[in-house]
Amino acid sequence: MRSSGTDSAQSYDEFVSQITPERDAPDYPPYELGPVRPEPRFPFLRKLFAPLVVVGAFLAKFKFILFAVFKLKIFATPATMLVSIAAYALLWGWKFAIGFVLLILVHELGHALEAKRQGIPISAPLFIPFVGALIAMKQLPNDVWREAKVALAGPILGSLGAAAVWALAVYTDSDLLRALAFTGFFLNLFNLVPIVPLDGGRAVAALHPAFWIVGLAMLTALTFLAPNPILILILVLAALDFWNRWRQRGEPEYSEYYTIAPWQRVAVAVTYFGLAAALGVAMSASHIERSV
Repeated sequence: MRSSGTDSAQSYDEFVSQITPERDAPDYPPYELGPVRPEPRFPFLRKLFAPLVVVGAFLAKFKFILFAVFKLKIFATPATMLVSIAAYALLWGWKFAIGFVLLILVHELGHALEAKRQGIPISAPLFIPFVGALIAMKQLPNDVWREAKVALAGPILGSLGAAAVWALAVYTDSDLLRALAFTGFFLNLFNLVPIVPLDGGRAVAALHPAFWIVGLAMLTALTFLAPNPILILILVLAALDFWNRWRQRGEPEYSEYYTIAPWQRVAVAVTYFGLAAALGVAMSASHIERSV
């Protein structure tokens, strides 16, 4: 007598259950997950303020450097250079950091030499990590023509310094020197953005105030596309300076300061736009293509 298909299936299941041993339940408690850390609401803020955190941590650890900077003025330049080198070395290594700070020094020496030639008293170069460096003029030049010459002297000498590094890079076939040269060209080109407190803003003051509006728009767009605290700081200072100059535009001293000969305006324009074009070409030629 044949058994139905259902009976066969049940017999097979009973057979399997008899030969398969039962597995004991584990005697350890179930694994429990710890509290899940929520994702930050604004992850870009970490990237935005990373340079400032690095600088703050470094200065907090080496307080004696601050004493040398602010109490012993004779050591201001070398001490702030060491602080900048240490800060940049944390990100890019000490070799690149030294070369980068020296390129900034060459740029600032251009301002210092022209200011001294005009008899303008200035301060010693003061280096600020991730900002650059500055030389404060203790009095304004006689007119905007002389101010433009002081402003352009920095990018001119800085560009020559970067070109010397580039030539040495080609001679030695050094990618490190090529990277330094490219960074130097970029540094000087960025300083030509036509807005104060950058060098370009002081240079185009000899041309027309409309360039400041262009520079402010450029800096605003750059800050929006690549936000970081340094660009935000420059943008705020630029907006304040633009507003201050706009309010003073009707004063007699203001008009006298900005009145120069036509040939002087042409000289500034040729130097400014020619230098910007040369730096753009130099950046393109010194750029190192990365292979993935």
